[in-house]
Amino acid sequence: MKNRLEEFRNKMSWTQQELADLVEVSRQTIISLENGRYNPSILLAFRLARLFGLQIEDLFLYSEEN
Repeated sequence: MKNRLEEFRNKMSWTQQELADLVEVSRQTIISLENGRYNPSILLAFRLARLFGLQIEDLFLYSEEN
């Protein structure tokens, strides 16, 4: 699943570690999310979206593959 996490994190001038601390995950989790290697749990997706003042679908871009 693609996402705009790095874009919004950079707008806030947060490091990956700062974002990880804010949503109580490891820095490695943030790295994996930003690189598209990991899809968040629904709880983590809600936490991240709420932190940025966004809807989940504005942060995580879902598309079905044919």
